[in-house]
Amino acid sequence: MQRIYNFASGPAVLPEPVLQQAQAELLDWQGRGYSVMETSHRSPEFVEVMQSTEALLRELLHVPANYKVLFMQGGGHQQFAMVPINLLGAKFLADYIVTGHWTKAAAEEARRFCNVREAANTAPHFRHVPRQGELKLDADAAYAYYCPNETIHGVEFDYVPDTGRVPLVADVSSSFLSRLIDIARHGIVYACAQKNFGPAGLTAVVIRDDLIGHASHRWPTMLDYKTYADAQSMWNTPATFSVYIALLVLRWLKAQGGVEAIERVNIDKARLLYDTIDSSSGFYVNHVNPAHRSRMNVPFSLRDERLNETFLAQAAERHMVQLKGHRAVGGMRASIYNAMPLAGVQALSQFMREFAQRHG
Repeated sequence: MQRIYNFASGPAVLPEPVLQQAQAELLDWQGRGYSVMETSHRSPEFVEVMQSTEALLRELLHVPANYKVLFMQGGGHQQFAMVPINLLGAKFLADYIVTGHWTKAAAEEARRFCNVREAANTAPHFRHVPRQGELKLDADAAYAYYCPNETIHGVEFDYVPDTGRVPLVADVSSSFLSRLIDIARHGIVYACAQKNFGPAGLTAVVIRDDLIGHASHRWPTMLDYKTYADAQSMWNTPATFSVYIALLVLRWLKAQGGVEAIERVNIDKARLLYDTIDSSSGFYVNHVNPAHRSRMNVPFSLRDERLNETFLAQAAERHMVQLKGHRAVGGMRASIYNAMPLAGVQALSQFMREFAQRHG
């Protein structure tokens, strides 16, 4: 069987060694005669998996000691609600920096619980990130919220917003583990697993200790961060297989040299792809401000949109798939997460150049 280059935005490509190990252990996990999916989440063996996953994640991200690492389910959409439920306290105002589809969706969900003040909004096109001096932040806000990398529009922050004493919340789902992030400058950093961390079904939350325990008792137990913190993420049955795969991904990442090393590779991959777009004499176009282009998600359009289906079909013939852009923006999108090898981006670049020569 020939593996292909999968540019899906999520659920996304996983490291091949991780898939191979999971395949080898599917029926017989570490010589036990059963799968990790078939063991109790309370068993010593699986508790060790949970503890090892947390420890390795802390190590790779340099998580400070005064932060909890929580594993839960529900994805980003659940975090859209959990953040205000847990951080508002007696306040009724939150700042949102809206730079794309996901911060817009998060702000809409937060309006169910509080007044949302847009500290910035780069709509309708979402092609840049507001500078620090452009942010209209309120010192009385319960928290400020942003998404360092917007998956759909391909916009990435090149700095961490300074929110003073107001806790900063980051949805890092699509840039998680792809570059270093200063955890200590944030109150909460959360990520869905299905981009750089593992399969769908797992969400990681890194939260400062003092922000835990402020949810009202009228909210459901499973929407309180304290529930997870007190039970070491084992209050209910966790997504066991997703946690297991996440641990394998973390071990693979450490073997690559950690986040610092993979970030250098990601810079090279993104540079190659953007250079291909920019040198095409307008055949391909990326509209994002070059200073704010995403390293993980590269949207681009063809000058002649009538060629879109031909481009996708011929790319598939060359074993490159899931390049179609999000329905909200159209065009193409290449997601080049950690597990996408440089060779995959080189193959895509070569194909794009050849396609432009044939149809330009």
